[in-house]
Amino acid sequence: MKKAFIKQVTYCLPDHVVSNEAIVEEFPEWSVEKIIDKVGVKQRHVSADGETAADLAEKVANKLFDEGQIDRNTIDFVILCTQSPDYFMPSTSCILQDRLGLRKDIGAFDINLGCSGYVYGLAVAKGLIAGGIAENVLLLTSETYNKYLHPRDKGNRTIFGDAATATIVSTDGFAEIGDFELGTDGKGAENLIVKSGASRMPERQNDLVFDKNGNPVSSDHLYMNGAQIFVFTQRVVPKAIEAVLAKGQLKQDDIDLFVLHQANRYMLDFLRKKMDIPEDRFYIFIENVGNTVSNTIPICLVEAQNENRLKGNVLLCGFGVGYSWGAALLKMK
Repeated sequence: MKKAFIKQVTYCLPDHVVSNEAIVEEFPEWSVEKIIDKVGVKQRHVSADGETAADLAEKVANKLFDEGQIDRNTIDFVILCTQSPDYFMPSTSCILQDRLGLRKDIGAFDINLGCSGYVYGLAVAKGLIAGGIAENVLLLTSETYNKYLHPRDKGNRTIFGDAATATIVSTDGFAEIGDFELGTDGKGAENLIVKSGASRMPERQNDLVFDKNGNPVSSDHLYMNGAQIFVFTQRVVPKAIEAVLAKGQLKQDDIDLFVLHQANRYMLDFLRKKMDIPEDRFYIFIENVGNTVSNTIPICLVEAQNENRLKGNVLLCGFGVGYSWGAALLKMK
């Protein structure tokens, strides 16, 4: 069975930046310091009107090819992880095959997953490599969650940023992809959801109300029950990490760097302390990009690589909408 490696990873951000100062202008009851203390974000990049997940994915894929480590003509498979596709059909990955000028004798499909999506994408890509179906998989993540947010949703607008990433999973590279621990609990589906627009509820509901804290609640926009998401996260993440370590016959002390989904600073600090992980082995990169959903882990990999912190054993863990979660082990060469 062929081994699978991460060969290359890069990311891009939309040009438009929304600072905390800009948010405070709209919501004067907040302060710049309060936002930083609460979520750990100073600014986030937001896609422009008419700028879609496909546009960002095309941009980051071309950036990856321009970096020169791989020829686009050697790509055998395209996987796009997004929950903000250009259309219900066709798959955005099919559109990207054409826009990127890739060969026609390749596979392509979308994965509709959020914050666990990058780990799932690595798992699928590893399977394609191990099965001899592909030798070079282009794994893309691209999200424009801000298009789902109500303009008065000050909580989620402080958290979420838009972004795209591109990863080559291949038969060689700088990081061998090891074991996985994946999980799903659909009972939590309604705690992070956009209800209207698809087949279950095709028409806009126009049912906007404001809760006791003044936050908008609407079937037509993203709804997140932050309290329940937090309960879910503290319950499943430590167990998933423990399980993937056991599969890899490793202990927590054997991990040189933990790279978790960058949900918000408070949640990251809580998880680190709960699992007793030293700060110097726990990576955080959220301040200038926000929570970019499926993009957070690969963005962290790029930044950690730039800081020469990708060494030895690296553990990845994504978690969120679905509920869905996944942990993976990487071994640096």
